[in-house]
Amino acid sequence: MRPAAMLDYSGLLPFFEWLENTAGSVAIRESILFYPLVETTHVLTLCLFLGMIALLDLRLLGAALRRVPVSEVAGRLLPVAFAGFALMVVSGLLLFYSGPLRAYQNIFFRVKMAMLVLAGLNALLFHLTIYKRVAAWDLDASPPVRAKLAGALSLVLWSGVVVCGRMQAYNWFEP
Repeated sequence: MRPAAMLDYSGLLPFFEWLENTAGSVAIRESILFYPLVETTHVLTLCLFLGMIALLDLRLLGAALRRVPVSEVAGRLLPVAFAGFALMVVSGLLLFYSGPLRAYQNIFFRVKMAMLVLAGLNALLFHLTIYKRVAAWDLDASPPVRAKLAGALSLVLWSGVVVCGRMQAYNWFEP
């Protein structure tokens, strides 16, 4: 049910209230075993995904694996990262579905979602631009500035996603 102080800035509150009261949402939220399994899966796949992405980003910064071509690092790590990302998204959607009203009112959830979008745009822009010319700089110990910028931005955004995800449990800004 809606807390008296819950504000509806977007007009989506009725949808989130409906979603919160669906049988699936209640079942996940009240499950003794399923909810903890989903949450554990989310955290473990986040670690898998971020571990792979962080290694690639560090290579782009020239801070790790300097003797390994960027294309080889990407070729080996990205398939594992994509698998981790897929499972992370599914488990994240289930976590959201278990408490959409809690997420709706949480500033950390909103910032996390914004950072997720920005991280995705950063990756898309990287792959559509500078990475298309990777053959020209693949073996360089220190990649071009735009590749370094993409790697640094990725590390910052994904770190922000993790921090905001963790802070969702501690929303100090509830009305």
